Amino acid sequence: MLAILKSCTISGYQGVLTQVEVDVTRGFPHFDIVGLADTAVKESRERVRAALGNNGFKLPADRITVNLAPAAIQKHGPVLDVPIALGILAASGQIPASPRLLDTVVVGELSLEGKIRPVRGVLSMAITARKNGLSVMVVPRENAAEAAAIKQLTVIPASTLRELVAWCLGREIEPAQARQEHSPDYSACVDLAEVKGQQAAKRALEVAAAGGHNILMIGPPGSGKTMLANCIPGLMPPLTDAQALEVSQLYSVAGLLRHGRLITAPPFRNPHHSASLAGIVGGGSVPRPGEISLAHHGVLFLDEFPEFRREVIEVLRQPMEEGWITIARARASYRFPARFLLAAAANPCPCGYYGVDGGICTCTPGQVAKYRSKLSGPILDRIDIWADVPAVSFEKLRQRQQAETSAVVRQRVLAARERQRRRLGNKLNADMDNRQVAQHCTLDSASEELLARAFTRLRLSARAYQRVLKVARTIADLAGREKIASEDVAEALSYRSMEGDDFY
Repeated sequence: MLAILKSCTISGYQGVLTQVEVDVTRGFPHFDIVGLADTAVKESRERVRAALGNNGFKLPADRITVNLAPAAIQKHGPVLDVPIALGILAASGQIPASPRLLDTVVVGELSLEGKIRPVRGVLSMAITARKNGLSVMVVPRENAAEAAAIKQLTVIPASTLRELVAWCLGREIEPAQARQEHSPDYSACVDLAEVKGQQAAKRALEVAAAGGHNILMIGPPGSGKTMLANCIPGLMPPLTDAQALEVSQLYSVAGLLRHGRLITAPPFRNPHHSASLAGIVGGGSVPRPGEISLAHHGVLFLDEFPEFRREVIEVLRQPMEEGWITIARARASYRFPARFLLAAAANPCPCGYYGVDGGICTCTPGQVAKYRSKLSGPILDRIDIWADVPAVSFEKLRQRQQAETSAVVRQRVLAARERQRRRLGNKLNADMDNRQVAQHCTLDSASEELLARAFTRLRLSARAYQRVLKVARTIADLAGREKIASEDVAEALSYRSMEGDDFY
């Protein structure tokens, strides 16, 4: 007999509707899985065999062939255990064909005792099921909340194979209810009011958050660079519904979506400088999103920026420009979104005190030059804002005056982003192409003259010129101006003065 069930697998971070065809015919006992299945999928044979036996069912002593279609797409992981087990029961006549399974997507991993274990990527699978017109999905109980986040999808949570078989035979299981999403949680972010002094750096963070501009903070150890970086997500507006869904898909595939709650606040990723290339950009034998994708629509903070491996730094070029990373494999290419705000921090030299007032630098000129050469020109050219973070004086540390909070600054950022939304749609100023820059970043004669002088003195590239205009546009948006003024251009140029002074 033949039984056909619908399931879903993951390719990159997107779901792929998969048909599980189980054929049980007389012949020499054999259990074969075909359809470009990887090792984890083929090991389903042993998990299914044990789970059926331990729950009062039997594996037919016949020829069992399981085909996973489409056969041209690689299938990964144990997500197909449950539909394979149900298909064997139906094809061997141990349970009658259930009309409940006709238009139902079934996913889940089986334990040897028949428990249904959670799997990665259920949110992406649920989105795929709904896009393909399917309205019912059976998932492990631990994954039910994230699947239920997709509207117009009835989610059946199952804990064991016996429970699921009973549901197929007519017993009711209460569908999972979508969690009520609360307001974004900014509690993990450092409040800007906690940072003592550093007014110029705080202003730079506000501009970066408003326009999505990449920022490099340079200063001696202990000046507050890491603390400032941790403030940035708190200055950014909550994710839109579409953004929250996209970011949550990435976290679901990575196995990082907790308790089925969608991520509604901008993510903040802070990988260590010893992180591998695959850890940063994604990859592995089964491609998974890396740190740059987990920071999508949020902040990627690279502390001790020059200490990262050179190949790790250089691979950031494409996603910083395009907002995507493509991971090529022999059988397929996987594309992951990576539209992040890069916040980097660096010391002026290996010991951290080169050029610092009152500091004693112990580095040789060769050590300083080698340290600075770790950051290439093409990478530094993609940094919009260079922020000086000097050491904080004792008097400023002891000040009791209440500083501006992140919530207050966030309101100005929200207003600036609303102006960008009306002008550019879903884009931020940092994402404008050359045509949009020409259209929305027109300058008066005084601003043109100022920029012309700075172009030569700071030795700006064509890319840097465009980025200065984008930053100036953001500064004007924060001020509520429709046209860019000369003071906006002057401030934008001040954020590149450290580059022009050959800091690196």
